[in-house]
Amino acid sequence: MITTIIVALIVGCIVGPLARLILPGDQNISVPMTVLLGAVGSLIGSWVGANFLGTSGAQFSFWGLILGTVFAIVAVMGYIAVTRRKAVR
Repeated sequence: MITTIIVALIVGCIVGPLARLILPGDQNISVPMTVLLGAVGSLIGSWVGANFLGTSGAQFSFWGLILGTVFAIVAVMGYIAVTRRKAVR
């Protein structure tokens, strides 16, 4: 369990910036927030992978990387949507 979390956080440091590269347009997000959103996406991706695909987060998994990236993209998009709404008001 602890190794899964540690690996997900390390992979999150990679998939956060990767998610920002994949998204089109200009995102106004700091580097620490990008890494944090990547870690959250990676944790969610490894949870989904472990519970629905039967993958283990403690070992490198292609599906874990894909799921982590997808959930990091969703996290970045959600963060952008929330912060833009606050800026418009």
